Parts: sequence; structure tokens; C-alpha cells
Amino acid sequence: MIAFLRGRILDKQPNLLIVDVQGVGYHVNVPLSTFYDAGDIGDEVSLRIHTHVREDALQLYGFLTTVEQQIFERLIAISGIGPKLAIAVLSGIEPGELIGAIHRGDVTRLTAIPGVGRKTAERMVLELRDRLAHLTVPAGTTMPAADAPADRLRADLLSALQNLGYHRPLAEKAVDTTLSPASAPSFEQALKAALRELMR
Repeated sequence: MIAFLRGRILDKQPNLLIVDVQGVGYHVNVPLSTFYDAGDIGDEVSLRIHTHVREDALQLYGFLTTVEQQIFERLIAISGIGPKLAIAVLSGIEPGELIGAIHRGDVTRLTAIPGVGRKTAERMVLELRDRLAHLTVPAGTTMPAADAPADRLRADLLSALQNLGYHRPLAEKAVDTTLSPASAPSFEQALKAALRELMR
């Protein structure tokens, strides 16, 4: 099991590095963030490696940061998400923004990532919200500003209603009718009120 590689970049293409380690060239699949930051051909690079073993292939996936590797490994643990899609996710959104979108239940932002459909985005939110909470985003990576409590409640309600099968426009109308600037209901109270509004 290969867990780490250090060598010189022999060739690089989007989502691919060939790393020369003492005369042996390793084909390493990488997200675009790693591709851009790894350096140029001939430069030395150090990569954290996830070795993916299948019946017909042994594939290496490389990352410059621990947090990217951890997100990748959590993504591929979700049913329906394989390594290629996990790399596409990491290529389509910064780690800090991804963690923020999952924490907020922002399915719309997640479906903007190429290859991610609504059901996949909803599974990501459901299965990763707690698992990504303790990850440390590397220095220099910006996390989205924390939502105000009212904004966070609205986002949570929309996510819950959409998970129950309501279309977003209907859910938004019900939530906006339920929430008022003067009110400060709990999530449970607001959800019950929104459901009553939808059943009218």
C-alpha cells in the first residue's frame, strides 16, 4: 500500500502527474488544486497518496494537503461516489467552501460542481455534515463567513423540506411565510409551521 511519494515531476496534465521516484514513474491522479500547486516539470513534489485497488487495476490518487485526502476518502465512502467523481468534486470547489456548503446543506452550490447531481449532493450533505466538522482547513484557504442564525435556520429548513420531497420554490415560499424578522422559533417549531403552510 503506497501512502506517500516524493520525487520529481516527469510530466503533468490536468488531473494527472507522473512522478519520477528514483527512476520509477508513478501515474498519480490528482485534483486540479494539486495540479496547479505541485510545481513545474522537473520540480520536486511530495504527495500524500490514496491507493485504490480494484480487480483490474491499482490506481494512485495524490494530494498536497491532508485535508484534501481526508475529504476524498470520506467522499468515496459514500454509495455512488467513486474516485473519479471525488477528484471532480475536489477540482470543482475549494476544500473550505466544500465544508461550508455541506455544513449549510447548500445543495444548489454542490450541484454546480460538474458531475454532481441533486441526489448525490443530498447524500453528501446527509453523510458528510458530521464527518467533515472536525477537519482543519490549511492556512491560506478561506472558509465562508458564518451565516447569521436566521440565515442558518432558513437554509436548514429549506434543506429539510427538500429532503422531504418538496420542490425548492414551494419550500422557499413556505419558509418565507413562516419566518418573520420578529420571530425566533426553534428549528422544530419552524419546520412544523412550514409543513402546515405547505399542506394548506
